[in-house]
Amino acid sequence: MQPELIADFACECGENPLWHPFEKCVYWADIPTGRLFRFDPKTEHSELCERGEEALGGFTIQADGALLLFLARGAVKRWQDGVLTTVIEEIPDERDTRFNDVIADPAGRVFCGTMPAPDRPGRLYRLDVDGALTMVLDGIACSNGLGLTPDRKRMYYTDSGKGDIYLFDYDVSTGAVSNQRLFFRLPKERGCPDGMTVDAEGFVWSAIWDGSCLVRLAPDGSEDRRTMFPAKKVSSVIFGGEDYRDLYITTAGGQNKEAEGHGAGALFRVRSDVPGVPEFLSRVLL
Repeated sequence: MQPELIADFACECGENPLWHPFEKCVYWADIPTGRLFRFDPKTEHSELCERGEEALGGFTIQADGALLLFLARGAVKRWQDGVLTTVIEEIPDERDTRFNDVIADPAGRVFCGTMPAPDRPGRLYRLDVDGALTMVLDGIACSNGLGLTPDRKRMYYTDSGKGDIYLFDYDVSTGAVSNQRLFFRLPKERGCPDGMTVDAEGFVWSAIWDGSCLVRLAPDGSEDRRTMFPAKKVSSVIFGGEDYRDLYITTAGGQNKEAEGHGAGALFRVRSDVPGVPEFLSRVLL
């Protein structure tokens, strides 16, 4: 499993790769610059789609094909072909911070985390399809990657600041999570778990920030395999392609390649022998 560098926009913090099932392309973001990119594997063409005015912490794909962007100040906007529509202007409690990593669930809700504010830790919210917002967790050091088990009964959640990935019981009918327990812990000297995805066999793929690698974790939390990258800050991963066997991996540190690695800030592709599964579409009413 050799990483292939397929696009390099020297992202400061490349994040949130997401396969668009209708366009057959992968999108990803550069969080602090608010840039949104797209790569078409059929033509091998990559492009800048949007240069936002605020940090872009993550996004989902709506059932109609639009992107739902999660931004600074707790703002949420719909994006399609360069046209932005405001869904949530701001969350008053999040005016001094931003979203960081999001995921849609089977019902079309979105779990969306925020970075710590100056006076408190981060949080995890759930945005329901009717637009209602519920705080699910607080006291989070650095809200990050999420994923669901194949049976849709449990949810993984990463707190990068603590180096932990947790496992929760998850109720698809209500979106409630409960029974938090530790799934995986990474010693700080080895980096920290960042973005993640779950494959068709129920194994977790976790990008390791400051660890130069992507690890595949078995359902019992043990490491199954590791793929190294020419970039220290491996930030997130998603499955895509016609057969969902292509892993797309983002990295950070593109503004300082000398220190962070020659592949820092680039988008990579790895061909997997294990397929992934399509991500769920968000269905938030506008």
